[in-house]
Amino acid sequence: MRKLIGWADGYLQECTWKDLALIKFCLGSLGVLIGLQVPKKRKKAAAWTAGAVFAVTYVAVMGKFISFVLRRQDEDREEDFS
Repeated sequence: MRKLIGWADGYLQECTWKDLALIKFCLGSLGVLIGLQVPKKRKKAAAWTAGAVFAVTYVAVMGKFISFVLRRQDEDREEDFS
């Protein structure tokens, strides 16, 4: 498992934002296909679960992105004073 995670980390270091966008579209489409297979009586539970997972992961991703942007802005300000 460690080897697989190492490969994934190495791959992601070589990816551009376009590659990551393709991965996200691929996974989003897979999610839609899986959602179409959920029986009608379980769609509400599946929707609530997906919504909760989305909310948690979105907060985590945006928190990291905002932290990155703020760090970059601080670095840019420091360069302006140099």
